[in-house]
Amino acid sequence: MEQKTIAPLHELVDKTNALLEKIHEGGGKKAIAKQKEKGKLTARERIAYLLDKGTPFVEIGAFAGYGMYEEHGGCPAGGTVAGLGYVSGRQCVIVANDQTVKAGAWFPITGKKNLRLQEIALQNHLPVVYLVDSAGVYLPMQDEIFPDKEHFGRIFYNNAQMSAAGIVQIAAVMGACVAGGAYLPIMSDETLMVEGAGSIFLAGPYLVKAAVGEDIDTETLGGAVTHTEISGIADYKFKTEEECLDQVKKIIGKIGAPKSAGFDRVKAEAPALPAKDLYSLVSPDNSRPYDMVELIKRIVDSSEFDEFKKDYGKTIVCGTARIDGWAVGIVANQRKIVKNKKGEMQMGGVIYNDSADKAARFILNCNQKRIPLVFLQDVTGFMVGSRSEHAGIIKDGAKLVNAVANSVVPKITIVVGNSYGAGNYAMCGKAYDPRFIYAWPGARIAVMGGEQAAKTLLQIQVAGLKARGEVITPEAEAELLQRIKGRYEQQTSPYYAAARLWVDAIIDPADTRRIISESLYAAQQAPIEKEFKIGVFQV
Repeated sequence: MEQKTIAPLHELVDKTNALLEKIHEGGGKKAIAKQKEKGKLTARERIAYLLDKGTPFVEIGAFAGYGMYEEHGGCPAGGTVAGLGYVSGRQCVIVANDQTVKAGAWFPITGKKNLRLQEIALQNHLPVVYLVDSAGVYLPMQDEIFPDKEHFGRIFYNNAQMSAAGIVQIAAVMGACVAGGAYLPIMSDETLMVEGAGSIFLAGPYLVKAAVGEDIDTETLGGAVTHTEISGIADYKFKTEEECLDQVKKIIGKIGAPKSAGFDRVKAEAPALPAKDLYSLVSPDNSRPYDMVELIKRIVDSSEFDEFKKDYGKTIVCGTARIDGWAVGIVANQRKIVKNKKGEMQMGGVIYNDSADKAARFILNCNQKRIPLVFLQDVTGFMVGSRSEHAGIIKDGAKLVNAVANSVVPKITIVVGNSYGAGNYAMCGKAYDPRFIYAWPGARIAVMGGEQAAKTLLQIQVAGLKARGEVITPEAEAELLQRIKGRYEQQTSPYYAAARLWVDAIIDPADTRRIISESLYAAQQAPIEKEFKIGVFQV
């Protein structure tokens, strides 16, 4: 009996892992074989060699580009493998071009992913290691990647900003690095090159021939010997990739100790309740009510949770706890049906006036005490109707959104189930600058639930047809509803969200505790320098 309740969410986890296995193949087995023929490691092999043995690697953006660019042959993982990992004992952001995917060329999602990784490094003051092997901008889509503010050129703007902020950037050039992309290694602190493989130039031999009539080979134009002995652009050259990566380890190992944000951490205690219970606690379609406190108890140390205003504003749960020893403030949507102070029943997953007010106050407290915030999202939105409107639900919602937007302590968001409408904003969705945002495999992100959205869109389309004098039968209307619902459901899936980097990763629920801990470790490296202010709002 227990196996039946566990199986559905396990199936979603298994599906996610199967998709990841395929994504990990990059451009496919033939492309990997060609990489091997050249004596080169794959992007994932390079990262594995670089990382300290036995340490965790939190991959960011593995699903970037999933289901996109099919007419161009696809772009697995956005053509870049990246994440948080430990090099010589130091947590770093690692970004590796995947040469097996269109020669490492940059698609629009590649640019977005690289900018996200630089944002993580900048926000958390983490060193960055770039493993460069890229043909540059994917020319058939150049208008979507080249000229705008958050396109390709922003990478080099960030290089400069990060350098000015004292964030160490190391570039290991293991393949092509051409055109505008050539600026990345040169704007890094140190540049390493592999002989016979790495090359840096603004224009390759073919373009040089076309532009100035000069015949020249790749190595002479911009190889490792040229740039370490003639131009002085590169700092080191190596015979093999392994030697190059060994030097990266040495460089990272000599960086001075990072500053600390001073977040409280003690010796970790395992939860008293097993993480496997999470699979049966939350239904894969997010339809079944459950007690969010029980979920929290399977993530936090010793399953101890000090609840704030327990008997007030019950559709949001707030409180302090420890996760892997880290002190955290937790803001979570309560999914079970509860009674308010008047004895009235309130729907789980809905934010009411009192719960918004409570959560805003709790966020202020955590900022006052310098306690990082963890948001557990399973929200269908704010309560609607005349009663809520007359009570000022917009005002109370704005108060919560104001507190979330102006919070200066790190915010880490986990989309456990639903994430709909303004509830997404109030519970620190992507637009509200969480340091990290992850999703469970059953997560749904949209402006409203699929059923309501499909019926709303159906009404609009049917009204349009009738206005043109067209007759629609009940059968045709039902078929149209199913088409609309199917399309909408696809767009609300966690894979659709992760493909577009609305979330950083889709994680196994059982890994939630570890992922939050690694995120907090990253956040610890960046002292809080901004004063907490909440501005003006209706009281």
